[in-house]
Amino acid sequence: MKKLSLLLLLLSLLATVQLTRAAEIPYLTGRVNDYAGILSEQTRTELSEILKAHEERTTNQVVILTLASLQGEHIEDYSNQVFNAWKLGQADKDNGILILVVPDERRMRIEVGYGLEGSMPDILASRIIREIMTPRFREGDFNGGIEEGTLAVLHVLEGQDLPGAAELDEASDSPAFSDFADLETPDMPFTVRILIGAFIFGIIGLFTIVGIMMPGFGWFLYLFLIPFWATFPIIVLGARATLVVFLVYLIGYPLVKLYMRSTPWYKKAKLDLRTKGKASIGGLSFSSGSSGSSWSSGGSSSSGGFSGGGGSSGGGGASGSW
Repeated sequence: MKKLSLLLLLLSLLATVQLTRAAEIPYLTGRVNDYAGILSEQTRTELSEILKAHEERTTNQVVILTLASLQGEHIEDYSNQVFNAWKLGQADKDNGILILVVPDERRMRIEVGYGLEGSMPDILASRIIREIMTPRFREGDFNGGIEEGTLAVLHVLEGQDLPGAAELDEASDSPAFSDFADLETPDMPFTVRILIGAFIFGIIGLFTIVGIMMPGFGWFLYLFLIPFWATFPIIVLGARATLVVFLVYLIGYPLVKLYMRSTPWYKKAKLDLRTKGKASIGGLSFSSGSSGSSWSSGGSSSSGGFSGGGGSSGGGGASGSW
């Protein structure tokens, strides 16, 4: 018993050390904090002077932070912790912005203070990441990517258009490019994404399983669930991943359904519905009526509905990868 207690104590201490290590906040050394060592001395000096001049003109405080790795921390949570620990922006205006770049994990984020969310909405922060910083980072040009991204942030804060914004807006009106692309990367903490995903997939997943198991009425559920599988997962997965999930549903549901029809228990359930008017499959009771079939758990015939909603993360900004 003593050995077990000692082991549990050691594991707790190790977990505490790991959490502390992962959540460590670096010192604020200036407007450019290059802890990853990816910027040249010239770039650090130029950016520091540019950010200082912008702050003197507008009182907006824009700070850059680079870290080699977040050691398991989610970038949305970590950037918010750094922002609050450093207390960026004026106390009465909340007009701070943190540009965080993590080269070893190929991640970045623009964290926006509440006072600047009107000037720098999430969609603009996302465009700066995708259209300006990401191409440079993919070429290994961290100096150019951070410098051009920072200048783009300052342009927006000072009421100017993004570099190349006219071309981007024109392209967004064409059939080849859609605003739907803005949904590629959901900007929310990982924990929030898991909770919302569990809610969404729990509901439509349950109805999908019921439809596959249910004789006859299951094909109606297949058609009924198509718009749900095509739209709801976008909230947590993004557009591309949702397209893959949707195609899997479109193809997988009929294949699994056809396979189930050949199993003995499915044939028995189908026969019971025809002869007895009810059947039981895996603890679920199905009954047939004049208008179709119904189902319930535990053998009851009562019906019910699902209700609820989702949520979004606090604070504005956008994340990206390259």
